[in-house]
Amino acid sequence: MFSMILTWVGSILGLALLVAMAAGTFFVDFDDARGDRRRKKPEVTESKGTTAAPMG
Repeated sequence: MFSMILTWVGSILGLALLVAMAAGTFFVDFDDARGDRRRKKPEVTESKGTTAAPMG
């Protein structure tokens, strides 16, 4: 009886570990995709109050 209980507990812990590992890879991929989108975003380099032509 005790071995059956340990078997069920072990299987539930194993399933929880598999779900956690799958969720971890999903969040890493999601964060990586957000980072790629941030890096590809064009930067705005205009500043107000300055002229576009060089002063010289």
